[in-house]
Amino acid sequence: MADRRDDQSGENRHREAQSWKRRQFLQRLGVLGAGVAIADRILLHPDAQVNAGEPDETISLQAGEIPRRKLGRTGVEVSALTLGGFHIGVPKDEQEAIRIIQEALDAGVTFLDNAWEYNEGVSEERMGKALQGRRDKAFLMTKVCTHGRDRKVAMQQLEQSLRRLKTDYIDLWQVHEVVYDNDPERHFAKGGVIEALDEAKRQGKVRFVGFTGHKDPAIHLKMLSYNYPFDAVQLPLNCFDSSFRSFEKQVLPLLNKRGIAAIGMKSLGGSGEPVKAGVVTVQEALRYAMSLPVATTVSGIDSLQVLRQNLNIARSFTPMKEAEMQAMRSRYASYAADGRFELYKTSKKYDGSPGREQHGFPSQEELEA
Repeated sequence: MADRRDDQSGENRHREAQSWKRRQFLQRLGVLGAGVAIADRILLHPDAQVNAGEPDETISLQAGEIPRRKLGRTGVEVSALTLGGFHIGVPKDEQEAIRIIQEALDAGVTFLDNAWEYNEGVSEERMGKALQGRRDKAFLMTKVCTHGRDRKVAMQQLEQSLRRLKTDYIDLWQVHEVVYDNDPERHFAKGGVIEALDEAKRQGKVRFVGFTGHKDPAIHLKMLSYNYPFDAVQLPLNCFDSSFRSFEKQVLPLLNKRGIAAIGMKSLGGSGEPVKAGVVTVQEALRYAMSLPVATTVSGIDSLQVLRQNLNIARSFTPMKEAEMQAMRSRYASYAADGRFELYKTSKKYDGSPGREQHGFPSQEELEA
């Protein structure tokens, strides 16, 4: 612990000093939910017989390494692909989830994502079990989910996250889901969650801090207007975003200018709607997102098949040239214009129930009841 804190102090000092056919559209699956295993077996083994009840685990991995990148001004290097934490709570079999995490680590995915509220703590618990004997391989991120509540609640959540994750420190602790217009004021209010970020760093329980959100670039910019020394910021980045309420255009340049690590998410549009519709392939969507000036891209993975598919994409990754990226933006601009593939910006579909509750909105479960 002492060595880690010494490293932290040194880093702090350093920081301060410096068309496919329609019937083939299933090949574009490979995202969360039903059909994941089927989709990526079709994608990687088109001639394979598919049986949803008997997962095929024979997908072989390509040679090569996962690219590494600098995490902003922190001086830390992380994998360009991050294992998403929410989806680790999706498999019914806990051992399968643990195997996904461990195989990802062994394959060179160093960055692990999570959040206090994911699957009511199950995601953190599974990750904690998977990390036993492997903690030194992981750059571990989780998120504090006060949604406007105070510093005390935030610190309680931190202790719960540490216990679930079976560790004595978090590499990156982020304020989760800043998606309401008044969230920045709540977070920066006296006694708010920002004070918890400072306290956790002083206690040596957190190395770096940041915030996340998927709703509106204006909210991200409001958070950044306080000039707090965030180490990282998580934001939705994909080939549709540049043409609709764009985080890529409005927020990403500011993060790069300030040396704040950009963490991309929702490369497939949240639940992969554009992939399912046959508009874009998994490979080109993920490659576009990884070609942006980001430290890493979070990928939701709920099966070994999807893991191996995305590992192959990452291992064979070559950055798109600007002309290629602009061609993609132009090609998908008409699809992006009405927000159909970025519903997290235009609806409450992707807003978590804890945040809804704190803001007086019914949860998704209540709406579906």
